[in-house]
Amino acid sequence: MKKEITVVGKTTEIALADACAQLGVEVSDVTYEVVEEAKKGFLGMGATPAKVKVSYTVPPLKTATEFIKTLIKNMELSAEVNVVENNDGATISISGEDAGILIGHHGDTLDSLQYLTNLAANKKDGENDDRAYTRIVVDIENYRAKREDTLRALARRTAERVRRTRRNVTLEPMPAQERRIIHSEIQGIEGITTFSVGQESNRKVVVALDKKTQA
Repeated sequence: MKKEITVVGKTTEIALADACAQLGVEVSDVTYEVVEEAKKGFLGMGATPAKVKVSYTVPPLKTATEFIKTLIKNMELSAEVNVVENNDGATISISGEDAGILIGHHGDTLDSLQYLTNLAANKKDGENDDRAYTRIVVDIENYRAKREDTLRALARRTAERVRRTRRNVTLEPMPAQERRIIHSEIQGIEGITTFSVGQESNRKVVVALDKKTQA
């Protein structure tokens, strides 16, 4: 996201410093164009200030963090935001007594929040914006790790059920990342396999005996 402001000052340097103060950044973080040079005039008469146009491209992670903080503020929630950067992006963790409201049923609200946060963080500023995609994971009260543990346990129980009954079991619809967890856990269980059926939001994982076990 790009921010642009035009500021006037007694000199170019003063105008630039004022602009950076308003944006809350350092001079080294911005690009600028001198729209009008300052003129001293004659004997103090006819003097004109410098006019500077300053541009600042907000880093994706900062945009994402501000997006979430603004949401929390507008919803009047009691929650805190913590950011941990990694190799390809960052995890933004939300905690507090009101944070749970942002999780939703099986994390559907949390997933929507993460989707919107990534849209905001990676919005392009025109065709010439070639910044690399920054992946933002949004978590609430360590929900994602707890949900993964739950899904892996579900996968193991379902595999045992399929082995016992020798019948396929179709799980409830899940988002792609949760389906991947089920597939991953089942891969380590001999004689059991998985595949997906359905379209888009109704896509489900089917747990079944593999062909060798069925023979």
